[in-house]
Amino acid sequence: MTATVWAAIGQFGILLVLLAAVHLPLGAYMARVYSSPHHTRVERAWYRTLRVDPDAEQRWSTYLLSLLGFSLASVLLLYALGRLQAHLPWNLGFSGLDPATAWNTAVSFTTNTNWQSYSGEAAAGHLLQMAGLTVQNFVSAAVGMAVAIALVRGLARSGTDARIGNFWSDLTRGALRILLPIAVVGALVLAANGVIQSLDPHTAITTITGETQQALGGPVASQEVIKVLGTNGGGFFNANSAHPFENPNALTNLVEIFLILLIPSALPRTFGLMVGDRRQGWAILGVMTGLWTVATGLLTWAELAGPGLAPSLAGAAMEGKEARFGLAGTALFGAATTGTSTGAVDSMHDSLTAPGGGVAMFTMMLGEVAPGGVGSGLYGMLVLAVLTVFIAGLMVGRTPEYAGKKIGRGEITLVALYVLTVPAAVLLGSAISVVTGPGLAGIQEAGPHGLSEVLYAFTSASNNNGSAFAGLAAGTPYFNTMTGLAMLVGRFVPIALVLALAGRLASQNTVPASAGTLPTHRPLFVGLVGAVTLVVVGLTFIPVLSLGPVVESLS
Repeated sequence: MTATVWAAIGQFGILLVLLAAVHLPLGAYMARVYSSPHHTRVERAWYRTLRVDPDAEQRWSTYLLSLLGFSLASVLLLYALGRLQAHLPWNLGFSGLDPATAWNTAVSFTTNTNWQSYSGEAAAGHLLQMAGLTVQNFVSAAVGMAVAIALVRGLARSGTDARIGNFWSDLTRGALRILLPIAVVGALVLAANGVIQSLDPHTAITTITGETQQALGGPVASQEVIKVLGTNGGGFFNANSAHPFENPNALTNLVEIFLILLIPSALPRTFGLMVGDRRQGWAILGVMTGLWTVATGLLTWAELAGPGLAPSLAGAAMEGKEARFGLAGTALFGAATTGTSTGAVDSMHDSLTAPGGGVAMFTMMLGEVAPGGVGSGLYGMLVLAVLTVFIAGLMVGRTPEYAGKKIGRGEITLVALYVLTVPAAVLLGSAISVVTGPGLAGIQEAGPHGLSEVLYAFTSASNNNGSAFAGLAAGTPYFNTMTGLAMLVGRFVPIALVLALAGRLASQNTVPASAGTLPTHRPLFVGLVGAVTLVVVGLTFIPVLSLGPVVESLS
């Protein structure tokens, strides 16, 4: 094997060891955070400011209305910051964002998508970056975690009149007790290894050759860490994590990949502890790990093999890749960012080989459950587990139950709507864009790669990922509006369905396992969930993928 292959194996192995080392303690810590009856002084002061009772249990509908109200306020505030930037301090001389860009940005960061249709260093001042984008990186991630915990409570509780916790308490604890402490440590690690952290403006300097060059400054490390930890993705600079000020070397590249996967891979442990059966958590983790390992292997193979998909003495497809990371680090980062709802990139995904780009798209199309975003990965995988139990019950005549809760018509209707929502947004948005003038005007490449650009954009937006094929002119009013709508549908419709499912499950009485109950903690069930995930996505997206990356690979 070549040195590049050994590098890929070594980085993957180190990453798995690090994630395994923190899985048990972090998963247990998060379970304690969301189960504790106590509030800190800072939290109590925050609750008094909001005038909410953190101990008041909410029905699922009230929980959802609190979440939607908070998200609406976030969109309006972030939109105002973008539009009024020219009149605010630390604007670096930038004007306000135009209405379409401000709308897209506000929706993007509120929905944990962090899709950017602008160049960060040429459009966003320090105040907008800190008070707007970085804050949303924390709270949008905390919202996703809160929804996951609400669904876990629905499975764990019995006969609670659809009460699944308190949104304000879950939001606050996720942001202050989990995300913030890890982010502080992570920011120090990144800053110590070369990621810049300052309030310096962008300054024009004269080089020794007499040319003018911009020396960039800003609070980058503090935004970079929560961008990856919260599986957000928006870069301080246009090049995102391919920029040396955001990601200077191979070590910081591995640290950022670790942070991307940290919370999503630990949440199954939290789930197992909160439902009182650790084996259930191991089963969910097994599905996530298996799917992500396969995706990583395929993406790495595609990039190492190169354009001709045969071993390349020249190092395969390095166009659009950073030499300081190499193909191994690039493929590992790409698999991590598309397997979660992150959207951060350390290379240009438009430069991935055709099969590599296809793998990245397919991984997002899984619903980003391998291992998925913070919170969204867990609740997406639990929904698929419920679907698997129902299908398996139909096949073998066993009672469809999951974690002691019966899966009936009402529950499976919500699951079916959840499974169909994002594919509908992806396919409808892509179809409209390839038959209308404004959509066609943004496509850079003709033929199957042009379709791949559009399909990737709506897959990323609808799944709240945020990464993009750079060839698409996404900064137009058309794509700003359409992708913004896709982000809203892809974020809040599934959340509403998940919370409704949590309420139905919480209102049920837990039934003991019987001879007719399908065991949901064994390897057979792990394989079934993985197979159902692949089949659902395959039946939905293989036809359109065959017109894009598959045709491009064969041509």
